[in-house]
Amino acid sequence: MQLSKLTLAALCAIGVAACAHQYSSSLPGGIPLIEQHQPADDVVAIPYQKFELANGLTVIIHEDHSDPLVHVDVTYHVGSAREELGKSGFAHFFEHMMFQGSENVADEEHFKIVTEAGGTLNGTTNADRTNYFQTVPVNQLEKMLWLEADRMGFFLDAVTQEQFDVQQATVKNERGQMVDNRPYGRLWERVSQAMYDFGHPYSWPVIGHMDDIDRTTMADLKQFFLRWYGPNNAVLTIGGAVDTEQVLPLVEKYFGPIPRGPEVTAMEKSPARLSENRYISMEDNVHLPLLFISIPTVYAGHPDAPALNVLADILGSGNNSLLYQSLVRPSLAVQASAGHSCMELACTFTMMALAHPAAGKSLADIEAIIRQNLADIQQRGVLDNDLNRAKAAIEARSIFGLQSVSGKVSQLAYNQTFFKQPDRIADILASYQAITEDDVLRVYRQYVLEQPGVIMSVVPRGQLHLIAAEDNFTPRTFDPELDVSESQLADLPMRRAVDNFDRSVMPVAGANPAIRVPETWSMQLANGIDVLATENDETPTTALLLKIPAGNFYNSPEQAGLAAMLAAMLRESTQNFSAEAISMALDLLGSTVRASANDQDINLFISSLTSNLVATLELVEEILLRPAFKEEDFKRLQQQALQGLEHSLKDGSFLANNAYRQLMYGDSIAALPGIGTLESIAAMTVEDIQAYYQQQFKPAGGKLIAVSDLSEPELSPVLIGLLADWQGKGAALEFMVEHPEVKTATVYLVHKDNSPHSDIRIGRPALPRDLTGEFYEATLMNFVLGGAFNSRINLNLREDKGYTYGARSWFSGDQFSGLFTASASVRADVTAASIREFMHEIDHYRSSGITAEELQFMRNAINQSEALRYETPSAKLGFMAQMLEFSSGPEFTEQRNQLVESISQERINQLAKQYLDTAEMVIVVVGERDKVLPQLEELGYPIIEL
Repeated sequence: MQLSKLTLAALCAIGVAACAHQYSSSLPGGIPLIEQHQPADDVVAIPYQKFELANGLTVIIHEDHSDPLVHVDVTYHVGSAREELGKSGFAHFFEHMMFQGSENVADEEHFKIVTEAGGTLNGTTNADRTNYFQTVPVNQLEKMLWLEADRMGFFLDAVTQEQFDVQQATVKNERGQMVDNRPYGRLWERVSQAMYDFGHPYSWPVIGHMDDIDRTTMADLKQFFLRWYGPNNAVLTIGGAVDTEQVLPLVEKYFGPIPRGPEVTAMEKSPARLSENRYISMEDNVHLPLLFISIPTVYAGHPDAPALNVLADILGSGNNSLLYQSLVRPSLAVQASAGHSCMELACTFTMMALAHPAAGKSLADIEAIIRQNLADIQQRGVLDNDLNRAKAAIEARSIFGLQSVSGKVSQLAYNQTFFKQPDRIADILASYQAITEDDVLRVYRQYVLEQPGVIMSVVPRGQLHLIAAEDNFTPRTFDPELDVSESQLADLPMRRAVDNFDRSVMPVAGANPAIRVPETWSMQLANGIDVLATENDETPTTALLLKIPAGNFYNSPEQAGLAAMLAAMLRESTQNFSAEAISMALDLLGSTVRASANDQDINLFISSLTSNLVATLELVEEILLRPAFKEEDFKRLQQQALQGLEHSLKDGSFLANNAYRQLMYGDSIAALPGIGTLESIAAMTVEDIQAYYQQQFKPAGGKLIAVSDLSEPELSPVLIGLLADWQGKGAALEFMVEHPEVKTATVYLVHKDNSPHSDIRIGRPALPRDLTGEFYEATLMNFVLGGAFNSRINLNLREDKGYTYGARSWFSGDQFSGLFTASASVRADVTAASIREFMHEIDHYRSSGITAEELQFMRNAINQSEALRYETPSAKLGFMAQMLEFSSGPEFTEQRNQLVESISQERINQLAKQYLDTAEMVIVVVGERDKVLPQLEELGYPIIEL
């Protein structure tokens, strides 16, 4: 869909055309057309048609023929809020179970079928809904409908106790890895428990309590499925290069015979109501004390929600916000923010701050400053720019949200599920356009000012003296002996579909769609920047990626973090404007400018509505050519970097990556994290940053990639004018990788306190990256070992053993060197067993090689995935960045396709023998020493403690 460039006022003034009538009787069963939404071409909106099957399934179809792919989403209106006391985590458990096969899809085949079709897939659960989705080449649509229908209507009879047990272990692993072993991981769980009354649908975590998960039985799960997973409680949304009249018969064929489930009524809106502040606290394995304040407000879709969002923006979004100015700028906090989080039944207004240890402030002091900020809003009022910034942001977000078919389908599914109105863009834009200063001040006084909330303190272990106040609230917890209530899940009958076709036969995909590689044009700017661009007229936007050869590898080990600090300083004050003024100007344009450093480049990512491109690029020139390098900005960023690194040193994955890199790269800059080390950051000065900028931050040799709805004649003059006064060439990169001699077939153990999980890295030096050479061949070889969800490693450690939430292996590299790495975060009690399984899978693959079936699976999966590679501007930027990096034309994609088709079993097996010798690998383990050392000793490897 092509959109013209409109102002926000114009967008909101245009109406939306819609009609409702019965669809053509030639369609199966005369499927009723509930609504047809076909707005004018110049309106920011998502066209769709909405239907309803006789069994209650809502079907939404959005036609978008810009790319030969389709996105299929099934959203069930069931999340953790539909669960019962003592039975938490059921909806999330089903997110796992429904990938385990169904009556006509074998165990562990769902992922394999979608991957082999060249697609991607996943599922997500929150308090209010669960969704399952996949993006595939359009010729695979029927197969996706067959898959989704099979688990909707033919799931329960296929569930085995073994599948149940494995996924129960996997869910517990996920909770351990993503909640219990993550810094501040239990924050939301504790706050929700204090915010909502005992038994409120939001009072337990989506992932569930561990005790509830342990008590769960397969009978419980089956009843939960029968209650909530009927077609009348689901929305099927299909978007992409489809024809509605061809899709509907397929939908009717696969979903039509599935019987309705029990009727589902809307839950009552139930924002929390507190009579006084509730203070709670916890010690955690963290470095920085955190204060989190949460105040109940309204619910999703409430008319006051947009004004509350603007209020949160004023208080805590960006460096113009009150909290940034009062806490972060004076270095009282490392980070501070505010937000307004909405769910179906309730919303909360939140404020948080990570206290800066050097400031010597307790969380009580931080709370006092936050409350003073709240009080100051009455005197400050609401400024014109507060409202204009919010309106610009919602306009830009609405347009950028149309860049992918998955993004559009997600919006349609969400809005239908909760508001029965699939496309709400016009309404949302209008609601923000109508907000006044009085509206914001009214909601401020009504919902936030002096209103009670939950105040959570999270402090490092042994530092309870830092909490904001003594706990005055203890939540009631579930007692299975006492809290017994009548269940709504009892004795629901099984439902069986009656088909007039053989559902056990998987549909055959049609011919692969023609893939259109982006057509590019190129030039070189007078200052030596190489430009590669493509026209993309799906949305009126422009995305730019500027790469300047000044990355981490230009720094010595003693300078580690210098490039990253320069990138951060580029978003601070300039010679003519404060950082706040630059940020406000970008916000009012709805534009984004981000700077970051990687190994070889400092990257500037620029995203803009094309109508605002020239104004955005004027700001980019100011940022790049006239940085102020103020001492106060540097000192603040330096302290934030130090505290951020201290925080990262509490994270097992960060520690494992650090130790692994040091073993692989020794004393080289490549061994050190891009952010730097505590020593290098502390020794850095603003003069170092200035000197590095003057020496290295030069345009010659740089690369500029552009994706825009502007044609070459329209865009090239804009780019030629960009940075015309910027001249010079930085020093050449003098960098060589020499892998140190380390003891291989050895376990290197890093101790981490109070760790319920262990982080494992297994690997060795490999080969530099290329596009079509041996490196690429090695990635093909690894695909079935650890490169896909249903790879040997992941199926073993996650699906068969239940040791981890996920395990994988991969080849990584740049033009200098590369690595082969296998990794997972596993339960501490199975650390040694996990290493044993890793080594078994790698050794077995090396000795026995790839099977003919696996080889064909790899070929199908990789070649058919090409339809998904160029859809969004971001994907196109990445694709073209590769072309510039390797001085290649787009023909490399065809060379890769031919390589995938022609690579032999013998070549795959040769590469496996060459790069998968575990005797040449190191094993890094980050975990609690007392828990894991006795296990590791049983493996028989030498152990070196780092």
